Amino acid sequence: MPTTVSKTRDMLVDVARQLFARSGVDNTTMNDIAQASRKGRRTLYTYFKSKNEIYLAVVESELDRLHKMLLDVAAKELPADEKLMSFIYARLDAVKAIVFRNGTLRATFFRDIWRVEKVRKSFDLREIEIIKNILGDGVKEGLFSMPDVEITALVLHHALKGLEVPYIRGLMGDNITQRIKRRDNVMNLIFNGIKIK
Repeated sequence: MPTTVSKTRDMLVDVARQLFARSGVDNTTMNDIAQASRKGRRTLYTYFKSKNEIYLAVVESELDRLHKMLLDVAAKELPADEKLMSFIYARLDAVKAIVFRNGTLRATFFRDIWRVEKVRKSFDLREIEIIKNILGDGVKEGLFSMPDVEITALVLHHALKGLEVPYIRGLMGDNITQRIKRRDNVMNLIFNGIKIK
């Protein structure tokens, strides 16, 4: 894809994201996006067949941004246990930031979960791979022991997905004392489990 085409498409996606954030997906038309981008409707329809298609592109661009950030965390020179905790909290904070950055998209982001899940499949697979690599490094470093790295990565991934909405809503601790307590509890749960040894 030539860079001009890519730049135009990226600009249209960002304009759509801003409009969706301000007015909501349902209240934004393709015409609104075309006008706000200072491109004609013909240009917009060259890149996107429908508002649903551009909405999915917005979600995908947000997930790509999140993936790049997670790769940066995974690339840090840290012992695997510290890296895993950094990954978990960086991920939860980033998802929260993405949701708040997108204003009223917040409601659609979670209400229309099936539409989001379709786009998220690719991100989920990439995220599971990052977690698997961190866990594998931890096994090699002698920090972790688990019967199956792949299944453990899958379980952690789905646990993190399940924590997204409570974390965004502040149910995981709003003040620093609560966050430290909860972080210690999360570390204990992940690294020690719940069974007395």
